[in-house]
Amino acid sequence: LVSGLEITTTQVTPLEKASGQSVKLDCQFTVGPEDSGPLDIEWSLLAADNQKEDKVVILYSGDRVYEDYYEPMKGRVHFNTPDPKSGDASINLTGLKSTDSGTYQCKVKKAPGIGSRKMQLIVMVRPSKPRCFTEGTTEEGKNIVLRCTTTEGTKPMQYNWEKTTDNKLLPASAVLDPVEGTINVRNVSASASGTYRCVASNRVGSEECILHLQVTPPRNTAGIIAGSIIAVLLILILLAIILFCFCRSRKRKKYEKEICNEIREDVPPPKSRISSARSFTIGSQRSSLGSMSPSNLHEYALKPQYDKIPSSEEYDRPPSQVPLPHPSVPRIAGPNLSRMGAVPVMTPAQNRDGSIV
Repeated sequence: LVSGLEITTTQVTPLEKASGQSVKLDCQFTVGPEDSGPLDIEWSLLAADNQKEDKVVILYSGDRVYEDYYEPMKGRVHFNTPDPKSGDASINLTGLKSTDSGTYQCKVKKAPGIGSRKMQLIVMVRPSKPRCFTEGTTEEGKNIVLRCTTTEGTKPMQYNWEKTTDNKLLPASAVLDPVEGTINVRNVSASASGTYRCVASNRVGSEECILHLQVTPPRNTAGIIAGSIIAVLLILILLAIILFCFCRSRKRKKYEKEICNEIREDVPPPKSRISSARSFTIGSQRSSLGSMSPSNLHEYALKPQYDKIPSSEEYDRPPSQVPLPHPSVPRIAGPNLSRMGAVPVMTPAQNRDGSIV
C-alpha cells in the first residue's frame, strides 16, 4: 500500500537562539485515507556520537501526551497544540540552555504511514559584561595595550573599540584586533588620553564596557635613581654610626672590667700604723739580738727603750721629739763592746716622716 502521511514542514536552515529564550520546532503533517492506524508522535534529540543512544524528548501515543521523558528538559518542553491529531506535531522549548543545542528529529507514525524530519537548533550564549583594562605603563613614549575580554559568550565573538571623547579618533599608531579585542598603541602620546568604549557582540546579543585612559608625562628617572642612592647611603651611614657606638661602648665596659680585676689582684689591703710600727720594732730587735753575743746580752737587757712598743703618738712624733734613753742606764763605749766580743751592727735611721733610711 502507498502511504499518504507526509511531513509538510520545509525548515532546512539551523535555528539560532539565545540562551534563556524560547523556540518553536515546527513539524506539520498530513495523513491519507489509507492511514488508519493509531497516531504516534515522537521527538528525539539525536546523539552526536553514533555509539550513543538518542534521547526521547516528548511523546504522543494512544491519545496521551508524555512530556517527562528527558530529565534535563523536564517542564520546559510542550506540544504546540493540545491535540496533535489536527496535523500539528510542533513543540515549544522554553528557557533555552547551551546544552539544548543539537539535532532534533520529529517522527510521525499512523500505520501504515511513517514520516520524519530533522532540524538543527543552536543555542547561543550572549556575551557577558566585558572587562576593559590596560596592559603596560601609561607614560608618554611607552607601548600600551587596551584589552577587552568576556567570560561567557558563544563564538564567533566580535569586539569593536571606539573613542567617545575629543576628536573620537583612535591614536594614529593604534592597531585594532577585533577577534582578540585588543588595541596596540606604540609610542603613546598625551593626545591618546580620553574615554574608550568596547562593544562585544555575537549573533544573539552584545554588551559593552568603558575605559578611561590617562597618559602621564615620563618620570624623572635620573632623580629617582639619585634619590635612591642617597637614601641607601644615609642608611649605611646610620648603620655605621650605630655599629661604632656599640663597639666603643663594649670596649669601654671591657676596659673598666679589666681595671677592676687588676686593682683587686695587685693592690694589697692597707695596714694600720700600729701594726707597721710593731713589725718595725720587732724587726729591729731581732736584728740587734742577732748581732749580739751572749756576753753582751746582759747590757742589751739594760736598754729599756727596746722593751716596749711605741705608741701611735710616739710613732708619729718627729725624730727631734723622740724621748732619749733614761740617764740612769750606763752607756758602754764602742771599744769596750769590741773587747767583750760584740759585733758592730748598723742601726737603721729614720727620717722626719718616720721612714727608714
